[in-house]
Amino acid sequence: MTAIRMLSSALLLVLMQSGALCARRFRGGRNPPPRRTPAPPPAHRADRGDTTESFPLDFTAVEENMDNFMTQVKNLAQSLYPCSAQKLDHDMKLHFLENASVTCNDASPAGYYLKESRGSRRWLIFLEGGWYCFNKENCDSRYETMRRLMSSSKWPQTKTGTGILSPLPEENPHWWNANMVFIPYCSSDVWSGATAKTEQSGYAFMGSLIIQEVVKDLLNKGLDNAKVLLLAGSSAGGTGVLLNVDRVAELLEGQGHTGIQVRGLSDSGWFLDNKQYHCTDCVDTISCAPTETIKRGIKYWGGVVPERCRQTHQGEEWNCFFGYRVFPSIKSPVFVVQWLFDEAQLTVDNIQLTGQPVQEGQWRYIQNLGIELRNTLKDVPAMFAPACLSHEVITRNYWIDIQVKGTSLPRALHCWDRSLNDNRNNKAPPKGCPLHLIDSCPWPHCNPTCPTIRDQFTGQEMNVIQFLMHMGFDVQKMAQQQGMDPSKLLGMLSSGS
Repeated sequence: MTAIRMLSSALLLVLMQSGALCARRFRGGRNPPPRRTPAPPPAHRADRGDTTESFPLDFTAVEENMDNFMTQVKNLAQSLYPCSAQKLDHDMKLHFLENASVTCNDASPAGYYLKESRGSRRWLIFLEGGWYCFNKENCDSRYETMRRLMSSSKWPQTKTGTGILSPLPEENPHWWNANMVFIPYCSSDVWSGATAKTEQSGYAFMGSLIIQEVVKDLLNKGLDNAKVLLLAGSSAGGTGVLLNVDRVAELLEGQGHTGIQVRGLSDSGWFLDNKQYHCTDCVDTISCAPTETIKRGIKYWGGVVPERCRQTHQGEEWNCFFGYRVFPSIKSPVFVVQWLFDEAQLTVDNIQLTGQPVQEGQWRYIQNLGIELRNTLKDVPAMFAPACLSHEVITRNYWIDIQVKGTSLPRALHCWDRSLNDNRNNKAPPKGCPLHLIDSCPWPHCNPTCPTIRDQFTGQEMNVIQFLMHMGFDVQKMAQQQGMDPSKLLGMLSSGS
């Protein structure tokens, strides 16, 4: 038995080294080996377990069940097959819904992109973000310029995943080997609508139904064997996660799949129903106050909100589109990712951060926004909130570089996975694995790991000091208040202190 253990350890080491080499070759695109005929996939899907490791091998079980061990090794080898291919096919492929009555805004068929991962029992379904429209005139105008977000007529056949959708371990360390699903946003309803196209509306609003039909289709493609389903989304897709994660869980339970753990990951969808910096007439989604847009939109879309939230805000269901109001009613575990100075929030609040220098009143408004967001997030157990000026992050290739208090976002999500698994198994939570991460520094980009800022008019990159001076930050005055030399203060700002 000792010999078996030594053999299995040596075999695992060789496979892992091969996997690392494969990932490096793919990333660098250097000298791919000639194409070989792939071996047939293993007939049995091994149990991946509940951890976030891609292929956890339980060596204590080797001596008792050699067949099970070899099945796990086969699955790991199958995942490394791309090393033998000349062209690595990691793209997600387009599928249209089997239920053709569920459509995009213009009645073209809705659908999704899928990259299957044999041997994996983890699934990630991502909801794309985008703006919305709230009346026919507004939608007509949007259709002329944003047809891609309202129709499937020009969708490409394949899509390449990035960030948390990437198949590369170095870009996506904990979810790279999951089954990846990308649902394009073509309903303009924050993933809430359940209404077919009519002559009066001129458009279909079926975002909520699209999610339901995608899940049903995926049950025939391996989702029925899943252990974990992570419903993720950015911007409007992040809000869509909050509105739909419990409905997805209820759908799977109703279909008899009670063993699938449904979780949510909401990125940049935690909007505030605050007052605008300058109130303007409600002409389009940019000029309208957030509350007014949603109040009009939910009626036009026939929007569906979570039942428990609907009961709490009966007659004022628009409240459920705002994270801090809907979150207490959500039963499924949800991880919230939110920039403290979200560009989309500031846009609808009529704050422009590039172009002309920011005035003192705008500067105070921006700082107060960060304070308000912190207050609404304080009771969220699993969250990641950097003090950056940006919008969306989990599908960006730099998502692994952003840190809060020394912890990266992929690491925080890994800790969250572990904590949920430990809770299910009545284990103590892991030490040194933070889940509630929020920056305490008070201004945009005071975190040194924030993504690069570009002036939207010139396209030029701005460092932290240039950005703060552009924002009207008075270095001399601040240094005097702190009792220090201005050059020392600038040095501290550059280092993120």
